[in-house]
Amino acid sequence: MVTFFASIVILILGYVVYGAIVEKIFGADEKRKTPCYTKADGVDYVPMDKYRNSLIQLLNIAGLGPIYGAISGALWGPVAFLWIVFGGIFAGAVHDYLSGMLSLRNDGANVPELVGKYLGGKAKLIVNIFAVVLLVLVGVVFVNGPAGLLAILTPEVLTKNVWVWIIFAYYFLATVLPVDKIIGRIYPIFGAILIIMALGIGGSLIFQGYEIPELTLQNLHPKGAPIWPLLFITIACGAISGFHCTQSPIVARCVKNEREGRLIFYGMMICESIIALIWAAAAMSFYGGTAKLGEVLATPAGPSAVVKETAFAMMGTFGGVLAILGVVVLPITSGDTAFRAARLTIAEMINLSQKSALNRYKIAVPLFAVGAVLSQIDFQIVWRYFAWSNQTLAMIMLWVGAVYLVKEGRFHWIATLPAAFMTAVSVTYILQAPEGLRLPTAISYPVGIAAAIGALGYFLLKTRQEAAGQQLQGQKI
Repeated sequence: MVTFFASIVILILGYVVYGAIVEKIFGADEKRKTPCYTKADGVDYVPMDKYRNSLIQLLNIAGLGPIYGAISGALWGPVAFLWIVFGGIFAGAVHDYLSGMLSLRNDGANVPELVGKYLGGKAKLIVNIFAVVLLVLVGVVFVNGPAGLLAILTPEVLTKNVWVWIIFAYYFLATVLPVDKIIGRIYPIFGAILIIMALGIGGSLIFQGYEIPELTLQNLHPKGAPIWPLLFITIACGAISGFHCTQSPIVARCVKNEREGRLIFYGMMICESIIALIWAAAAMSFYGGTAKLGEVLATPAGPSAVVKETAFAMMGTFGGVLAILGVVVLPITSGDTAFRAARLTIAEMINLSQKSALNRYKIAVPLFAVGAVLSQIDFQIVWRYFAWSNQTLAMIMLWVGAVYLVKEGRFHWIATLPAAFMTAVSVTYILQAPEGLRLPTAISYPVGIAAAIGALGYFLLKTRQEAAGQQLQGQKI
């Protein structure tokens, strides 16, 4: 229990202390006009207050990851707490803050535009394709998960397939309608359900006497799966997730003041880490260890079964239903904005104005056709590719943030160090993963570390060359 409480306290202090440091380094300027005023269009650029924006950001970023990912990551034991806490403070929240604030500084630009500006045209071309594929995968993943959970509540009325199409219909409306018509109005309701769920599960852990394991660095995975790099891929949302940088521009287009960015972007990532912490603790405690948890996760229902069993046991029938609805809310409120972000990204790629409803349909209809096809593919296959591509995009966005900070003459190490770390994670994983090259750890480990060192060295060399060039040009002038 001490580890659990200490983790929550450290996360909160991370927001208060390190969040303030990151904000100061970036240089948030409350006098600078934001895109919601300079590019107001009544569709995507709409001024909204910081509390509504914060809630929308939290619901956008907190999909299945901080629950399903945290439950799966709990198989390694309490060491998962360390990744959630320190990954959230020093990597995930920094990533979210920089992606959101860079979008603010660039007229609400999406990730590919930011990559093109700071990493070059070739990187932009790759990330354009990469981002759209990731967003569609997210949308598909976040249809199947909640549909399965809702089917548990309505076994004799509505099947999983029926729920899939109902959710797809909602996603379509949320994708094409102005941001304040659906997303801005119903998210407060969803937010209330989410808060009740988190407080209910967290409160049950504390007051019902569940024994939350204390910190140990021992690998408790029942099958002996290595901590490196699998834990850092399995728990993405809740620690760091590239999906978040695709969502930040949606809210960045609605922010009234740059000083609100710390609460909206950094703060909501910390909130997501707390949600992940609660579910990781619940999964470890409810089953009395990782062995039984592993057995439940190995069933066809997987993490959904864990959610159902823990929710109903800890909170009773009514509370269990509310908890499951809270878990359903998270992926649905990320899936809708995933498709919305995909529409906006494609619109930027082809330079098609989205003020016209017809133009929005031109992109949304084929986008959802692809999503419908992908939804028929085995969920586990889609999830595995999503997990790796998610962390790879986070790595790219952190390098973008590092380049920006260098260009602005600011302390870049807040982004550079986590960028190098995530480079090692992403490269190592794809080299050894079943969906990757399947190389032994004797090869994947050193190559992954070498890739991180190489990327860091190249970054430092380029920044020094640019600084020297700028100094020489200044002398000539």
